[in-house]
Amino acid sequence: MGRVLETITDELAQFLASVPVFFVATAPLAADGHVNVSPKGGEPLRVLDPHRVAYLDATGSGAETAAHLRENGRITIMACAFSGPPRIVRLHGRGRILRPGEDDFERLRPRFGTLPAVRSIVDVAVARVSTSCGYGVPLMEHVGERSHMDRFWDGKGPDEVRAYQAEKNAVSIDGLPAFEV
Repeated sequence: MGRVLETITDELAQFLASVPVFFVATAPLAADGHVNVSPKGGEPLRVLDPHRVAYLDATGSGAETAAHLRENGRITIMACAFSGPPRIVRLHGRGRILRPGEDDFERLRPRFGTLPAVRSIVDVAVARVSTSCGYGVPLMEHVGERSHMDRFWDGKGPDEVRAYQAEKNAVSIDGLPAFEV
């Protein structure tokens, strides 16, 4: 059943590296602000050490995670087993956004594969690790990755990516600053 752990164990690190999708939750400080939950896939979560994870962040249609992390740093990552034994893992921590060209981004970048239009690495200092049963999570088969994002960005140059980011990723839906382009 559920447990709270001191660290990300080797067993949990293997599980986290194997899940095809994980979820990221953040929220602004304002009581009337929008809580955000984003699915992430295509590139696995990386366990950097027993208290730290990171993931490669592709340019998307919004920038809630970045805006919330800039404002308050709070983040929860959740991974579920959709095949095999049931399991849910939650990682609570403080995250930061690393942008291309920054030293920390460039040091971590080789640990990841490829995603189109990469805008950042989200680096999380994990303060709490918990597991729960996952009995209510359905069994599902991972068929593969969608090609839509690759096709959307295919052939677009850096100027077009920056223009898209300036239009769609500068502020959150609550008006918080997200990415400077």
